[in-house]
Amino acid sequence: MRIIKGILLLLAMPALALAVSPHELRGIGVTVADGGARIELDTSAQTSAKFFTLNHPERVVVDLKNTRLASGVRVPEGSGVVATIRTGNRPGGTLRVVIELKSDLAARGKWMASPVGVGKQFVIEVGKGAPSVFATVAANEASAVETATVETAPAKVVPKAVLPAHAPIDNDRDIIIAVDAGHGGVDPGAIGRNGTQEKDVTLAIARALAERINDEPGMRATLIRDSDTFVVLRDRMARARAAKADMFVSIHADSIRDRSITGASVYVLSERGASSEAARWLAERENAADLAGGVSLDDKSESLASVLLNLSQTASISASMTAAERVLAELDQTFGVRKSRVQQAGLVVLKSPDIPSMLIETGYISNPGEEARLKSRRGQQRLADSIFTGLRGYFEVNPPAGTRLARMRRSTLAGVASAPASP
Repeated sequence: MRIIKGILLLLAMPALALAVSPHELRGIGVTVADGGARIELDTSAQTSAKFFTLNHPERVVVDLKNTRLASGVRVPEGSGVVATIRTGNRPGGTLRVVIELKSDLAARGKWMASPVGVGKQFVIEVGKGAPSVFATVAANEASAVETATVETAPAKVVPKAVLPAHAPIDNDRDIIIAVDAGHGGVDPGAIGRNGTQEKDVTLAIARALAERINDEPGMRATLIRDSDTFVVLRDRMARARAAKADMFVSIHADSIRDRSITGASVYVLSERGASSEAARWLAERENAADLAGGVSLDDKSESLASVLLNLSQTASISASMTAAERVLAELDQTFGVRKSRVQQAGLVVLKSPDIPSMLIETGYISNPGEEARLKSRRGQQRLADSIFTGLRGYFEVNPPAGTRLARMRRSTLAGVASAPASP
């Protein structure tokens, strides 16, 4: 959960030293060709450069140590195979340059002499059609050319307790939503009067929701299960954490003896459920993964670990409630709800201390009318659309740091603030 990062930063401040950035990135040039491109980073001097690629979306990343972006430098817009180029500051005075590509292309990078004789150039070539300069480097200049370290994945870095590993500043990453289809495999869940099994309904709605999320720029879904398989409850939480999810949404269909009962309901974690989970984490913290803010509990004192965990849980439950209220409102407009307020319970799948989580009972499979709706493709799509609209509304107002939606929101607010007052 990102909400506690400011508090964690204050805790980490005594250990931080001011970074010195003696070098400058003074210009960024892009030359495109059929199927390729060359990007030139003009710097005041050669420095340590880390060069690697990332996927989904395809990106080439260059980290320039002890470097800052010079005043007035314009970052070029995307062109050809290059979708966008952006820069951001990293801890320790490192400047990150991210080149997002429109497809998966081979990339290489080198330090080269500046054509104007001042400073250095880090040159990146992607694709096969790029106008290459690498082949023109004379043998007697080879000693002046340093090949950057190429990695297929970012190197492991000791967390600074400020940002999660997948959300560096201005990385424009996607918001990740873990969509959990309840039950599955040997666990059919509730069964309707006409034989409809809850596990089949939840998987269909989860797939429709994931598809709707993936169609939205800046958002991406990960399915906890995408087939008729059984996943134990705590493994569902673990899969969401492994995907670095910003939100966990579990899809279910309710059942009750009174077949006349209808309507959806939404649940988040109760305070009692949070307390029991906190006790479990504190007892097992030497084996626990880091919190989403990049903070490990295993090296903290009992009291500090308890405070950090409590902060994370409180923030997570608050975010869960706000998002759940939006989803509930959308479901109420579309189908009507059984319970007009978000409910709280100690359900296991809601117990992630740092990932906002909600469980949605999409309707009563025990009611013949709702059973038919839950089973129909149209009904499943309408449910998915309503859930998505609620989630999108929440993230438009509360985008996680480092995401594309966060940047868009900053731009919108800046535009509103700079707009002239109405006469």
